[in-house]
Amino acid sequence: MRSQVRTIAVLALAALLLALFLRNVDVRGVLGQIVRARPEWLLLSLVATFANLPIRAWRWQYLLEPLGTAHYGNAFRATVVGFAANSLLPARAGEVIRPYFLARSERISATSAFATIILERLLDTLTVLLLLAVYVFVFGRDLGAANPIALAAMKWAGGLAAAGSLVALAVLFVAAGDPARVGRTLARLARVLPSSLASLLANVAEKFATGLGIVRRPGRLIVALLLSLPLWLCIAAGIWAAMQAFHIAMPFTGSFLLVAILVIGVAVPTPGAVGGFHEATRIGLTMFFAAPNDAAVGAAIVLHAFSTLPSLLLGLAFAAQEGINFSRMRQLAEHPEPGRTA
Repeated sequence: MRSQVRTIAVLALAALLLALFLRNVDVRGVLGQIVRARPEWLLLSLVATFANLPIRAWRWQYLLEPLGTAHYGNAFRATVVGFAANSLLPARAGEVIRPYFLARSERISATSAFATIILERLLDTLTVLLLLAVYVFVFGRDLGAANPIALAAMKWAGGLAAAGSLVALAVLFVAAGDPARVGRTLARLARVLPSSLASLLANVAEKFATGLGIVRRPGRLIVALLLSLPLWLCIAAGIWAAMQAFHIAMPFTGSFLLVAILVIGVAVPTPGAVGGFHEATRIGLTMFFAAPNDAAVGAAIVLHAFSTLPSLLLGLAFAAQEGINFSRMRQLAEHPEPGRTA
């Protein structure tokens, strides 16, 4: 029953955001914008957008090294399957499925591997904020004249997100310093919880802390952050190329700002960030780059398709090879197999 209520709520949210996105839209005008989009730029956008997945898998393989050897092919397959699941299931459920899928082929605890995904999200946040700062304080200094309130809001949001990320990294550093101590601390829950449950929580927490092994090595953590730069530059290049295809005047560095806005949009827990991605793109393009609404809507639709369809199709093919269908993905997202995650 709870699962059904959650599904209804997520679908209602997606419908609300899509209605907001499509309000006052001239459908024929949007279709005309898509038809007239320049194909060479669309192709470049598709290639650049997809290119972030191989780089993401490479970075994940690097983060996993303290846990044991993870072959690149398996890391790539698990990454793509995770992104496919994100497109089909709400609340970025693919982030839970990805370490499980990797654990099927590598001798690595899925719980420990999940810790590296939490670290990935922090690295992504810091990288996006770095790119945003480069644009706001170096290349887009005249942006404040056109939208001073919006720019101030972006600065405040970026500052708060940066502070939160640094605090989270500090907490993870403390937890990673002594995984056994984390397990012992939670084992004390046996005083208030059934001993079997407390023991399970302690075991999972210790494995999770072990997965943060790279945090204990600042040099390797810096390398992981550097690997995040080409990843997000590929995403930025894909966005910029799509804007060129739709004749929207946006400099390449302007894509740094749009990336930051899209990160907020995709945080909406709908499958594939439907609605949130679209409306965030439209708002960013019309508010900061004076894009016509029809062009902004058309670009948002195409860019979302480029961001989701290739990984969805490839991920479903990889999952099918392992005998995992949509129903199995949903089951794993809600109830991961204990043998794989502990």
